[in-house]
Amino acid sequence: MSDRALVALGMLGGALWAIAVVATGVSWGGGWSLPAAMAAGLLPVGLVLAAMIGVLAARRFRDDALRDGRPMPEDPTQRVLSNTVEQTVLGLCLWPFAGWVVGTDLAVVLGWSFALTRLIFWAGYVRSPPLRAFGFAAGFYPTLLATGVGMVEAARTVGTYL
Repeated sequence: MSDRALVALGMLGGALWAIAVVATGVSWGGGWSLPAAMAAGLLPVGLVLAAMIGVLAARRFRDDALRDGRPMPEDPTQRVLSNTVEQTVLGLCLWPFAGWVVGTDLAVVLGWSFALTRLIFWAGYVRSPPLRAFGFAAGFYPTLLATGVGMVEAARTVGTYL
């Protein structure tokens, strides 16, 4: 299978994952407060970030040239960490809205799903860059879908008050 086909298959899988994640978050009946939901959803994300930072710190510690703060040579984990931080910031901006409008359980499910798919992304990136497509898409698409569902729900709700 070509690299392009692997990436397309990963993206399709990520889209299906997004639908399942958002459907689960909408139907789950945990009844969290929004602050509790965000804390529960962001905990696994923070742990994954800590693991990535820890791996890079261990590499610096073992390498005399890197220990003094010199730039690290190209490293897949560094690229994965950078992308994970970017998407975490996106989640911090959008998950509270989706949780507030659609249901707080969604914020919890988004966080746990994101952490899992970041680990899949990391493993795929290290093994073969085309294999990272599913992990990327399955981490990114649920955030977009949940936000879209939230925007539709917000528009529908506002319309009932006009």
